[in-house]
Amino acid sequence: MLRCLQLRTLIFVAWVLGYVAFLLSIRRMWTWSYVRSPVARLLFTSGLSERGAASIDTQEWYRCCPDLLGESVQPKFIQSHLDSGTKAFLKQSVEKSGCLFTQLYHSFLSTVLSPLVSRTSINGFLGRGSMFVFSAEQFQQLLRIGPEWKAERLLDLGAGDGGVTQVMRGHFREVYATEVSLPMKWHLQRRNYKVLGIDDWQQTGFQYDVISCLNLLDRCDDPLHLLWDIKRSLVPNTGRLILAAVLPFQPYVEVGAHWQHPKQNLEIKGKTWEEQVTNLSNEFLFSGPQTIEKSLPTEYQMYCGTEVLNSSCSWRDL
Repeated sequence: MLRCLQLRTLIFVAWVLGYVAFLLSIRRMWTWSYVRSPVARLLFTSGLSERGAASIDTQEWYRCCPDLLGESVQPKFIQSHLDSGTKAFLKQSVEKSGCLFTQLYHSFLSTVLSPLVSRTSINGFLGRGSMFVFSAEQFQQLLRIGPEWKAERLLDLGAGDGGVTQVMRGHFREVYATEVSLPMKWHLQRRNYKVLGIDDWQQTGFQYDVISCLNLLDRCDDPLHLLWDIKRSLVPNTGRLILAAVLPFQPYVEVGAHWQHPKQNLEIKGKTWEEQVTNLSNEFLFSGPQTIEKSLPTEYQMYCGTEVLNSSCSWRDL
């Protein structure tokens, strides 16, 4: 039995080494458009992070044209920048992405498990997939608060492993979170957050001082209903919603190991980032359950755990 196990391990290691050698032999043909294999993408992005990190123009991540925003949004615009908290997260992510054999192991397990469970749950099992949306400094800028500011309750909807919740938690006496993925719920419980059911947070008998809904509108079945539930669950007059939306808006819902279109789709119009921000604000926020107080747009390279993603995001404090 032991000899058989050793033989299987040897075969697997030989396969991995042979595959890597093959990929390296054709590296001159690599471009992102043609890299399909998860392992190949891993090696490609790892090489990019090593060779190109120092030459990246980080200001480009935050560049937009405020003059192209609608009149209702322009006064709310705040220019963001790459602060120390963001730099620290990026540095840690690049270091993790450099662990080639760990990433090969993760890639192999992801390939095996992907037909069975959701990508979010796979990330939870592997202890990766932490998202970075804002630093502590940027969070304080959004709410116009100081480091010592305190409130009673925070609710983080779709909190994942709680990495972003951790940035906010110091300002609240009670921290609540929701999450669909069971492995991610375990992470939240280990951080001592009070995990609520996705149909229970609106019916607790109390309201929240701040509700964060970060990169969730494009991943839920009924986003408009979600916005109305949030409005009813906030403390009247002083309650705040922090909403992050990925633009261009391409909604789909993760159901087990499959993806499907949501039952209700927000028809956000516009070809440019500025046009979509204006349309989202006018059609669904100004005329909806909340009104905008601040808009903090940014385009940046988002690191999800140890995977590199390019994403345009808009942060707004409502």
